[in-house]
Amino acid sequence: MDTDGPSQAIEHLTRRSLMATAAAGSAILLASAAFAGAASGAAISQVRPFRVRFSEDAIVDLRRRIAATRWPDRETVADQSQGVQLARMQQFVRYWGADYDWRRIEAQLNALPQFMTEIDGLDIHFLHIRSRHEGAMPMIMTHGYPGSIIELLGVIGPLTDPTAHGRNADDAFHLVIPSLPGYGFSAKPQGTGWGFPRIARAWALLMERLGYGRYVSQGGDHGSVVSDWMARQAPPGLLGIHVNMPATVPPLVAKALNDGDPAPAGLTDVEKAAFDKLNAFYKLGCGYSAMMVTRPQTEGYALADSPVGNAAWMYDKFAAWTDSGGIPERALTRDQMLDDITLYWLTNTPTSAGRLYWENGVNANNFDAVDVSLPVAITVFPGEIYQAPRSWAERAYHNLTYYNVVDKGGHFAAWEQPALFSQEMRAAFRSLR
Repeated sequence: MDTDGPSQAIEHLTRRSLMATAAAGSAILLASAAFAGAASGAAISQVRPFRVRFSEDAIVDLRRRIAATRWPDRETVADQSQGVQLARMQQFVRYWGADYDWRRIEAQLNALPQFMTEIDGLDIHFLHIRSRHEGAMPMIMTHGYPGSIIELLGVIGPLTDPTAHGRNADDAFHLVIPSLPGYGFSAKPQGTGWGFPRIARAWALLMERLGYGRYVSQGGDHGSVVSDWMARQAPPGLLGIHVNMPATVPPLVAKALNDGDPAPAGLTDVEKAAFDKLNAFYKLGCGYSAMMVTRPQTEGYALADSPVGNAAWMYDKFAAWTDSGGIPERALTRDQMLDDITLYWLTNTPTSAGRLYWENGVNANNFDAVDVSLPVAITVFPGEIYQAPRSWAERAYHNLTYYNVVDKGGHFAAWEQPALFSQEMRAAFRSLR
């Protein structure tokens, strides 16, 4: 765990103290109980309990910096075509500096079983929640950018304890939810090489370390790419994957988009609609990505130094990528967005998170005809960056076992629509149980 700056206040608890904390919550299986019947003693010894605690000084410093913000001039247009509007951002930040309570989400995280384990020389933080239902399916879930494990908290209950949410016990999951390297509480890579293929191998090792001989993988955004790579690598035990941002863009379509050419001839209406969405994204929505793919360190100085600068950078994506018509508060509460934004600030991870784009430097939506033989499930959400047509999905994934188009939700599907997302997970993996 990187301990520069405020993150020195993050406390690692001993196994004994974490067990004491867990005693108050009988619905959650923590520490040794989380691994009962799953992992060997040797594997357990490689996993350390973890607890979040930032100093009050770090919170006070954040509020001081917010209060000292030097604001830019107001935009010269009446819409969001120049980015996040000044009045909206000032209102959002006013709440952050005066009324937002980080301790609430800190307590929520600490009520869950959190752990740290070293993989390939890097400390990886993860949640591990085992269902109380016998025969639950293990699933590793990976967040994206500008998200974190926080975007997946709302699905933990429905997925691990379906009977408490009006569903069948046969649909239960054990959940492993890691923080990507350089994100949240995972350590920041100190050298190059931590791209998606390496992360995929690390996730397979994590599941093996936890004793899971059969499991599935799910992801959105970066998590989709990690799941794709896991499917390509096909580690022993991986049964299949579900992605909600699939890599389905055909080579001819990708070339036209990259070259600024018109849509290729012969596209169906659904495919043309997908092309148009992607074309708009390439022309108007990729500036953030171009910066992080080419100069993550340069833009990192601004994001690491200004909490409001980083908040605006992330809010812009919440506005563009939620199923909200550009007003993210329709899809996520202010507290939900600020939980994620504040996590990035307190852990000082905007720059290290951006480096994952630099490590890969390619458009994650494009497939390269690699034959994935494992079962693949896809859910298409209306507020996603583009809606992957079934025809493209079938060409990209040769063993497409589930494809469904739903009527609400966006890029942050689990965060925006936890009940619907959980329903999709049950349906997507039912045939693999």
